[in-house]
Amino acid sequence: MLTLTQELYDRIVAHARADHPDEACGVVAGPAGSDRPERFVPMLNAARSPTFYEFDSGDLLRLYRDLDDRDEEPVIVYHSHTATEAYPSRTDISYANEPGAHYVLVSTADTDGAGPFQFRSYRIVDGVVTEEDVKVVAGY
Repeated sequence: MLTLTQELYDRIVAHARADHPDEACGVVAGPAGSDRPERFVPMLNAARSPTFYEFDSGDLLRLYRDLDDRDEEPVIVYHSHTATEAYPSRTDISYANEPGAHYVLVSTADTDGAGPFQFRSYRIVDGVVTEEDVKVVAGY
């Protein structure tokens, strides 16, 4: 189960909406080994595409150096889908290289009649996708 604060949930959704119609992407870092998302790190979608996201290689290098310096790891890796449901695409699955991370997808399209977005979380390990529950809390 992914547990995150209302503030982080709201920031991820706001980023997805702000970058629409392009896909948004980013990371929420947390203390190494804690599985506790704490630090919101929005990233630039270097692809600037409504159907694909790509972290800028320089930004990604800086991010991982910063994570190492802070003894953090990516607890959440998130991105948005602008015209499809919040489910990992084949490309998303092939790029999932953090087996301990929660992969959050936010759909900014109303694909299920449930409203203007979906917020879903997955574990992706060795190409196997497993959806997990999301618990939003006021604080830790």
